[in-house]
Amino acid sequence: MAVHNADIASMFNRTADLLELQGANPFRIRAYRRAARTIADLPQSAARLVKSGADLSELPGIGDDLAGKIAGIVKTGRCPILGQLEKEFPAGLTELLNVGGLGPKRVMALHQSLGIDNIDDLRRAIRAGKIRTLKGFSEKIEQKILHALETRGTQEKRFKWIVADETARPLAAWLSAIEGVKKVVVAGSYRRMKDTVGDLDILVTCAKGSPVIDRFVKHEEVAEIVSRGATRATVLLRSGLQVDLRAVPDISYGAALYYFTGSKAHNVAVRALAVKRGLKINEYGVFKGDKRLAGRTEEEVFRQVGLPYIEPELRENRGEIEAARAGTLPRLVTVEDMRGDLHAHTKASDGRNSLSEMAAAARALGYEYLAITDHSRHLTIANGLDEKRLRKQCEDIDRLNDKLKGITLLKSCEVDILESGKLDLPDSILKELDLAVCSVHYKFDLPAARQTERIIRAMDNPYFNILAHPTGRLIGEREPYALEMERIVRAAKERGCLMEINAQPDRLDLNDIHCRMAKDAGVKLAISTDAHATGHLRYMTLGVAQARRGWLEAKDVVNTLALKALRQALKRK
Repeated sequence: MAVHNADIASMFNRTADLLELQGANPFRIRAYRRAARTIADLPQSAARLVKSGADLSELPGIGDDLAGKIAGIVKTGRCPILGQLEKEFPAGLTELLNVGGLGPKRVMALHQSLGIDNIDDLRRAIRAGKIRTLKGFSEKIEQKILHALETRGTQEKRFKWIVADETARPLAAWLSAIEGVKKVVVAGSYRRMKDTVGDLDILVTCAKGSPVIDRFVKHEEVAEIVSRGATRATVLLRSGLQVDLRAVPDISYGAALYYFTGSKAHNVAVRALAVKRGLKINEYGVFKGDKRLAGRTEEEVFRQVGLPYIEPELRENRGEIEAARAGTLPRLVTVEDMRGDLHAHTKASDGRNSLSEMAAAARALGYEYLAITDHSRHLTIANGLDEKRLRKQCEDIDRLNDKLKGITLLKSCEVDILESGKLDLPDSILKELDLAVCSVHYKFDLPAARQTERIIRAMDNPYFNILAHPTGRLIGEREPYALEMERIVRAAKERGCLMEINAQPDRLDLNDIHCRMAKDAGVKLAISTDAHATGHLRYMTLGVAQARRGWLEAKDVVNTLALKALRQALKRK
């Protein structure tokens, strides 16, 4: 049975949870967390890398020991250290770590003092008013835990796009190989490139008598068959991801693709246009009475309601229909427009590769430039650079640039924004850089007004160029910190600062709404990968997709410029 990156990441995260409960060395716990994120965000399958003989220890945060554990999981489907740890604790205890207001220390306090081993025990203790009596707890904390329990499970389970993609691509390829199958396409929020995906909608066209439905429900990863018919089936995979497969005739392919791509709000608005023309649109086609007018392609569907083709990323009913009618749809930015990457790390801080290796990887992608942005000194966990080490790196970059052909490394740094709003390094070194990428890495819990003022004070520094991962979110792990985004965008515009779309799969920050806000305000953006290894440079595809969802064109993105024009654009007014 195939082992996915998400499976390995889940095992490592659970191992880290149990190590926390055990009170293990924080560095060991952090190593498993970091490895989990590295594997979850890999742009290729870890299982395939293992089978090809690749050295996984070259990945960020993966040493020889963890590389061996990954290989073992791929071969056996099991993680021995996780199995050992699970024997030490009641099965339901780690689930308590997912309850808001509870961390490892509090979970162990509840376990040791009140014998709480699972969610049901926790609910009973809260009803009895026992938790507020424990040292380190209070009535306020008890109520916070109760609220977290009451809202638990009310939100739809969603998967990061890259996790869904790890299932979608091989599954589509597998379906394509079934006899009689002609076309396979994954629709829904996956096709619209949303940062998270609720389920997968797959459409196929096939010859009569194709066994595609029968084969689909017998796929090795299917855990449950929810429904099954002659032309459609719904299954739940072992991962918990739901997949809907529909077999449609060629004559309805475009209409079905349009219908199941969504979004629902977009489809409703377009159907309203159709009704005004006396038409009906559904997954089978466009009809006037009983007569089918269109359905083979999406372009036909749009044409029947008087619209040009609208790219899937725009289909959210956020003005795209009005823009289409007015002929003002944006010409969305593409990966091919990108001339370089402005956020990348090396092994000088917490990256995995050298300057020359990162340069070679960027040149192989056809880039003209790559900014080296190792962390500044405040982020000690990432081996951040002080002024002396950064100046030495700048000298190394200058020497390497003298030898490089076809690409230029830019001298930069990911500079921490301190709580005071000052930057982590003095102006004496910042002024020697080609650009400064500035970000918040701690004190995420400040009130919105203080967090906003902190960032704006940092922007006042004349050497501040790009605000990196502006809201600090980690999808599914950490909520964005409180910010007054309108003020941030306005301040960026007034000071000539740029804002980043961070393409890391667990960030995708800015989100699409804020991308559009920045564009409308006239703020330029940088789409950057925050690469910590050469393979991460390929995340540019995800960042561009986020930009497209935010209506960005090439002219809105600073790293679509050639190097000379980029240098000019980076100059603060």
